[in-house]
Amino acid sequence: MNRSVLSKKITGELIDNLKNDSHAFLSFLRNQNDGIIIYVLEKLGRLENGYSREPLQNLLNHSNENIRALSIKNLAKIEDINLLSTFVKYASVDESTLVRREAVSAIGRLRNEKTIPVLINLLKDKDPKVVMQAIRGLLVFSYNSKVKNELKKLLNHPNELIREVIHKEVNGVQYKSKSQQKHDESPEFLKNIVVHGDVQEIIKYVPDESVHLTFTSPPYYNARDYSIYQSYDEYLNFLERVFKEVHRVTKEGRFFILNTSPIIIPRISRQHASKRYPIPYDIHPFLIKMGWEFIDDIVWVKPEASVKNRNAGFLQHRKPLAYKPNAVTEMLMVYRKKTDKLIDWNIKQYSLEKVKKSKVLGEYETTNIWRIDPAFDKVHTAVFPLELCNRVIKFYSFVGDLIFDPFAGSGTLGRAALNLERNFFLTEKEAKYVNRIKEELNKVGGLFNQIGQSRFLELNEFIKLSKGEI
Repeated sequence: MNRSVLSKKITGELIDNLKNDSHAFLSFLRNQNDGIIIYVLEKLGRLENGYSREPLQNLLNHSNENIRALSIKNLAKIEDINLLSTFVKYASVDESTLVRREAVSAIGRLRNEKTIPVLINLLKDKDPKVVMQAIRGLLVFSYNSKVKNELKKLLNHPNELIREVIHKEVNGVQYKSKSQQKHDESPEFLKNIVVHGDVQEIIKYVPDESVHLTFTSPPYYNARDYSIYQSYDEYLNFLERVFKEVHRVTKEGRFFILNTSPIIIPRISRQHASKRYPIPYDIHPFLIKMGWEFIDDIVWVKPEASVKNRNAGFLQHRKPLAYKPNAVTEMLMVYRKKTDKLIDWNIKQYSLEKVKKSKVLGEYETTNIWRIDPAFDKVHTAVFPLELCNRVIKFYSFVGDLIFDPFAGSGTLGRAALNLERNFFLTEKEAKYVNRIKEELNKVGGLFNQIGQSRFLELNEFIKLSKGEI
């Protein structure tokens, strides 16, 4: 029975009546299937201390773990210390981790010093989520020296989330901005410029926490003439150095979206195999280590007709082991610069007017599957589609923000930024692509007057500009 049907059958009035008549509630539960019981338990709402516990306690031995967990969750609303022994029992012996975690949460919700020894004992549990619930319950008593000492013991816990919470709560570790500039501002000299040169040299002169959003697709490993490296390790190390600097210049809590995909290096002869490199998955550990927090993965799907056909041989012989699917996807890996602040903090750094002006209006893609046709360019062999840039900019920045692409290519991100009333900062190593960017930005036309005239600089000119010499 779906939810809409249940809502008509099990009304709010019926649930209120059941809450106030324990005998009627017991009788009702005996004659219902699991789905209806779960629905009622989810809709019980607030329970006063005088509420009869019997109907819920009878469900604690139910075979369905969701029913047991919801029963404990509702019992916890009563906030009765006399239920402590019940919660301890199910936190300790229930076969379901879901029920155990809910029981530990219920113990914490009692907010009673009698729970301290129990919660301290649960810090030794093998389930990290049980430990996290125990920590949550103990933080209420952080003034207690014994509690504080027990929490400190978790500073070297094997679970990374537990370590992070303890560092923050016990040691007061916070990720704080070092920039004196307001969060919604960026250096004027970086706005709407294209710098010709090696990004590794250029980015040295970009101040800390200047950029609101970076969206880029790095050169693929030895797949193009402009991206030749002696080894795959050299390639990854190069990206690690660049993205570490991107982290430095990114504002607190803001986003870095990396577009990559596995790449195939063709075999040198029929006696040798081709090599496929999982670029997005090999880069990821470096990013986490340097302080990026993984947020989402978005799959960019292209029409099959637009990609290289790897399936022709298998289509003919159909022999197992030789299947090679056509690669129609690329990955947009979404990262956020690590901070102890929530997204709401970032949003509140902007005026209400700017937030309103930046809202994403109309229909939008609700899934992480983005079907966008690729773009083709007369000069650059791998360019961003304008629609891809538009979506990233709309979803991850505000009007007036500074958008960075360290591998600008044909400059599509700059065009999109200007169209959407953002500022861009682009760097590009290849002269022919810088010339192409000039052509592309000219298509934006009159918007230059609204956002600001674009400038094209060589590295030495940019260095002087960064120092205020020009």
